[in-house]
Amino acid sequence: MGRLREDIRTVFAKDPAARSVLEVLFLYPGLHALWFHRLAHWCWVHRLFFAGRLVSHVGRFLTGVEIHPGAVIGRRVFIDHGMGVVIGETAEVGDDVLIYMGVVLGGTALVNEKRHPTIGNGVVIGSGAAVLGPIAVGDYARIGAGAVVVRPVPAGATVVGVPGRIAGGCGAGEIEGGEMPDPMLRVVSRLLDRENQLEERLRALERSLPGPVGEDARLELTREDEVRNALRTVIDPEVGIDVVDLGLIREIHVDPVTGAATVDLVLTTKGCPLVDYLTEQVRRRAASLPGITSVEVRVLDEPWDWERFQGRSALLRKV
Repeated sequence: MGRLREDIRTVFAKDPAARSVLEVLFLYPGLHALWFHRLAHWCWVHRLFFAGRLVSHVGRFLTGVEIHPGAVIGRRVFIDHGMGVVIGETAEVGDDVLIYMGVVLGGTALVNEKRHPTIGNGVVIGSGAAVLGPIAVGDYARIGAGAVVVRPVPAGATVVGVPGRIAGGCGAGEIEGGEMPDPMLRVVSRLLDRENQLEERLRALERSLPGPVGEDARLELTREDEVRNALRTVIDPEVGIDVVDLGLIREIHVDPVTGAATVDLVLTTKGCPLVDYLTEQVRRRAASLPGITSVEVRVLDEPWDWERFQGRSALLRKV
């Protein structure tokens, strides 16, 4: 009875939707799955392997949660919703762990050895996350929804992405989706900042060219800078960053005599639903500048070039 009361208190502590003891006892499949597992694990420990697998199978049929009878589950563990959760034979789950639907604690080996993860105390594992292999997840770590974790996780760390990357440290608590950091976004932002700095230096060098050629270049660059600065007010609604800092503006050319402007807009696909919107916004903003007589916006359909990205990153590291 003491263990049953502890289970009920755990549900009330970790699920604000729980309203009554009767509701918790009869309508929480994650809780039922843990009860089935305790019986199946008892059979497994006492070498009643078929009985353990049978109880586990019945629990899986009734709850949608598959826990191998050989897995070790700690106290005050709560499986929220539960459907699609899979916990392998050699997995070990510590105390006070919160597991959301669709989580997989799986193995990566086909031999009969420790091949499933060890989850520390107080860990939170988001919906659809997969923790694979005989790795350890430290106490009070947080695994973001949909993450695929294949490397050990330090205590108190937050892991996001595919494959899982450490995005920062944190204490115990629940995952706040709106505050989940994105390590790749930070890297890309730094690369874009560095690229903008290099472009500014290049334009400064072009302005310093001597003679008539330099004068013509300075005039053209001045007009191009006017257009570029104006386009910083055009925001990509998907990411909330202007098209210049986002790197969508490849080239700007302004004829100093006729005032005709050409803007090359780089998108990975012309099928993007924002192509027409961004193209029109860029055209209107550039055409609103004094001295600009016409604006042509050319959409460059460029696939992602990984080799070019790697070469660029190496160049930036040298600089």
